[in-house]
Amino acid sequence: MSQIGIRNLAATVTTSTSYKVWDAALSLWHSNVSSVKAATKTSYIASPIPHRRGCTRRPDCSRTHIQNHKEELKLEIQNSRQVVYAGVDPTATSLHVGHLLPLLCLLHFHIRGHQIIPLIGGATGLIGDPSGRSTERPLSEESVVEHNVHSLTTAIQRFFSRATEYARDRLQPSQTPLLQPDVRNNLEWTKDMGLLEFLRKIGIHSRINSMMGRESVRARLESQQGISFTEFTYQLLQSYDFLNLHETAGCNIQIGGSDQWGNIVAGIDLINRVNAASNSGGRNAKGFGIVTPLLTTATGEKFGKSAGNAVSLDETITNVFDFYQFFLRTPDADATRYLKMFTLLPMSRIDETFHMSKQRPEKRIAQRLLASEVTELVHGRDAVQRAEIATAILFDNDCKTIRAEEAVKALRGLPVFHAWDKADLFGIPLAKMATRLQITSSNSAARQLISAKGLYLNNQPVTDPNQTLSIRDLIDGRIVVLRVGKYKQAVVALSTHGVCTHGI
Repeated sequence: MSQIGIRNLAATVTTSTSYKVWDAALSLWHSNVSSVKAATKTSYIASPIPHRRGCTRRPDCSRTHIQNHKEELKLEIQNSRQVVYAGVDPTATSLHVGHLLPLLCLLHFHIRGHQIIPLIGGATGLIGDPSGRSTERPLSEESVVEHNVHSLTTAIQRFFSRATEYARDRLQPSQTPLLQPDVRNNLEWTKDMGLLEFLRKIGIHSRINSMMGRESVRARLESQQGISFTEFTYQLLQSYDFLNLHETAGCNIQIGGSDQWGNIVAGIDLINRVNAASNSGGRNAKGFGIVTPLLTTATGEKFGKSAGNAVSLDETITNVFDFYQFFLRTPDADATRYLKMFTLLPMSRIDETFHMSKQRPEKRIAQRLLASEVTELVHGRDAVQRAEIATAILFDNDCKTIRAEEAVKALRGLPVFHAWDKADLFGIPLAKMATRLQITSSNSAARQLISAKGLYLNNQPVTDPNQTLSIRDLIDGRIVVLRVGKYKQAVVALSTHGVCTHGI
């Protein structure tokens, strides 16, 4: 699935083949700032998502079993404060960029006064979600899951704190007081539930034919390995999450990636069956699902990987510079699409950036804006300044205009940064220096690079294989940059007790 869709499966379900599926466009992404400002004065949510953002899929109403209940959902959102949740299983200690779309969906609800519940799967994380996997997920130790839950709780709270500040700088404040995100752990309502209680409360309403028809289950049943009963019941636990939050917190909307579609359907189905069994009479509570795309790049690669590793939202795992660079290196074909999805910029600004980028692609205007916006969203404004300074000193031809103090502050702690004494820095051939800094494999390799104009000093090619470093080469009397190719570089700063000034 390539676009965000909303599916409301609140209708009575009779068999596994007779679901009434509705696609609708939820009011999440706004078309321009003025429309948001007008909407926040009169309602909880802004105008519907414009399809030109690439964030929604137009409902297919050509078949009789497809209906468009967009207006029904829109009215519910506009007329009452909603409770919305999205789940994250604790398979790691940190969030990564693949979580951004569901988090941004929650953010759009949050900044318009709705109650959001980021749900961490302390229980489901012990089971393992089979969605999108061809093999059994190894069971995690309870202590590992508990540690990850604690880390993710802190990470989610930090994300919404910074993201809310980011939103305040770009949108008119909501007329509705903002509620604190209610971070929860689904172990709270499952740890004391016994098997018999689970079977009587949840199992009685769950139909095997529907469970077998879920894509995540069907794909595994067709594989050689098959699927264990443990993973088979994962959808029941996620369904119970939705039911529990529906009953205890009034939650009617679940957000998840498109691979979670089957589990979201199962939760809405469970809500319907429990409501019907309880003879709720006039009760009209309905469940809705918001499905976000599992993003890929224009070349078909999975979004969110850098050199095979997930790009973390935790600065201690993926430093701010690398995070900024990940978005700065976005291909031209993806940059505008990501600006629409990952930022709160008005469409007019994005369209303007798109046209400027087409006229001067070498300036990477869209990528620079994207990197700046997403870095501020996740890490704050100060982090953007540090990342931009680090980028300038490592890649810009006019890096000599940068102040050494700012550069050291921006680069300190990065693998490319080194502090040397005078004796280690001056008089040494640049070829040998590059080898000591491990950006070349040997002195001879460095000399060959110099002959081919492939070694750069302060982003200018070195032409003399015997050149040594002098005080005149230092940027602002303290730092020097050596680079091989585009992305292999090292920055050396004189240790503070050996700082030089020009003219010494």
